[in-house]
Amino acid sequence: MTALSSDLREALAKVGTSTLTGVLNRRGLRSMTLFDVWPLRPEQPRMVGVAFTMRFIPSREDKDGPNSKERSMIQPKAMEECPPGHVLMIDSRGDSRAASAGDLYVGRLKARGAAGIVTDGGFRDTDGVFKTGLPAYHRRPSSPPSPIVHRPIDLQQPIACGGVAVYPGDIVVGDRDAVLVIPADIVEAVAEEALATYHYEEFCEAEVARGRPLTGLFPVAGEQAKRDYEEWKKRGGKA
Repeated sequence: MTALSSDLREALAKVGTSTLTGVLNRRGLRSMTLFDVWPLRPEQPRMVGVAFTMRFIPSREDKDGPNSKERSMIQPKAMEECPPGHVLMIDSRGDSRAASAGDLYVGRLKARGAAGIVTDGGFRDTDGVFKTGLPAYHRRPSSPPSPIVHRPIDLQQPIACGGVAVYPGDIVVGDRDAVLVIPADIVEAVAEEALATYHYEEFCEAEVARGRPLTGLFPVAGEQAKRDYEEWKKRGGKA
């Protein structure tokens, strides 16, 4: 499975999704940000991890009703098999009428070292989910139990989540603004470019705060801005 170094995780968490979307767009990847998927709480930690996928299909009373003997065990299996450092990505078909997971499942993921959980459906027991400390992203809270609407059907297959194709092994980044995925084969180059962009934007913020106009500074750096930026770096990012 894909592994992320601590330096790469730190870089991706530092730059944030706004910078990463710009880098991905310059590479022609415009459909990598999940739609209508939000952090459970704005104050939760940022999220960086490797995608481990689970897919729901619609439930049916004979398979998933309270008296059925054919209830799927895929959902608890996911909590036991999602590896440390991975993000459980759940395809809920954008349907939040019933929960995609609750606090006990999320607590188990946290205890096993997962990096986060994401669904385009909803979580129940959201106070409990938040208390686990695991970064969690969903469409909206949903109290009804999963089997009313969802049947977990498989793990580690390509899925759709928030309108984005997610493949096992993709790199997942989440912050207050969004959740996005990055193909694993380009993540190091994306992180390097994003970190360079992040540092230049730090310089721009300092310059704007000092009263410098945007012309020739941002979004397109002129020759003078480039020289000033190099000097700023030599000074350790100090005015």
